[in-house]
Amino acid sequence: RAHARRRARPRPPRRVLRWTVAVLALLLAATGGTYAWAETTLNRGVDLAPAGTDAAAGTTLPTGVGTNYLIVGSDSREGLSESEVDELRAGGGGGRRADSLFLLHTGRHGAVLLGLPRDSWVTIPGHHDPATGKRVPPERDKLNASFAYGGPRLLARTVEHNTGLRIDHYAEIGFAGFVRVVDAVGGVPMCLDRDIRDEKSGADLRRGCRTLDGRQSLAFVRQRHQETAGDLGRSRNQQRFLSALAGRVTEPGNALDPSRLYPALGAGLDSLVVDRGMNLRKLAGMFRSVRGADGDRGARRLTVPVDAVGLATPKGNVVRWDADRAALLFRQLREDRVVTVAGGRG
Repeated sequence: RAHARRRARPRPPRRVLRWTVAVLALLLAATGGTYAWAETTLNRGVDLAPAGTDAAAGTTLPTGVGTNYLIVGSDSREGLSESEVDELRAGGGGGRRADSLFLLHTGRHGAVLLGLPRDSWVTIPGHHDPATGKRVPPERDKLNASFAYGGPRLLARTVEHNTGLRIDHYAEIGFAGFVRVVDAVGGVPMCLDRDIRDEKSGADLRRGCRTLDGRQSLAFVRQRHQETAGDLGRSRNQQRFLSALAGRVTEPGNALDPSRLYPALGAGLDSLVVDRGMNLRKLAGMFRSVRGADGDRGARRLTVPVDAVGLATPKGNVVRWDADRAALLFRQLREDRVVTVAGGRG
């Protein structure tokens, strides 16, 4: 686990964690309106209100218990210089695509962090093309294609349509913000069970435990050609890293150190895009839940159940969900029950 090297140090009791959050709030309030600045700086550019309703298609917003966050890592190069694009092996494509996709459910039984492989074979619901305004009928395609066709709104609708889960909040971060947040908190500890070398992502990591800087971290979460399970294996790596990063961000040494707190806040806010209903309190709660999804208090970290990887289709090779197991998993999340379904390949 990402915190294996710190296992000897006992985990602080919950009252200490609550005290830490309270002190952090006081620190922000006492430093020239930092909290107010951060609150007003949040880029609330995603409107989820229409995401679950489409009069033309006759669909309605899914209902359920608990709170669901759609967390997206995009390959946006915004904020990167040409030299940084080259150094990070970020490629030369314009725009942004959904590179990493997670659904975080929080409820009575803790948190469940569910990895959604970007190549998942799903139904993209009917929508209007934002470029032409023309009606596009439902179609089968890869999950991340919905992001390319209609941005965060269509991506959220697609996840809702295929899972039956209501998406309450959305958070997306690009390459630049990811790298700078990792560097601002002093890197993220990660233990690898084998060497990883991947030319496309630039990953060149040796087996063992080490602290990854921003560049190494980005290469680690992007590489998949070294994974026997391909996109599925990459999704698992991304989940593991996201939990470790959330734990690092919320450590008292980072949360209470202005020299690290402010750069981390600035780096994150510069490239973070959230929904209109998001605020700092909810965002902090999301990070704490992601950290909790590392196995504590009944929380779970898993990948959507699948029965085929690399399945050939007219849209390329895809990951096919296991219909029965996935349906049971989504029903348990929708009803906020304890998850009993095993994720990944059956």
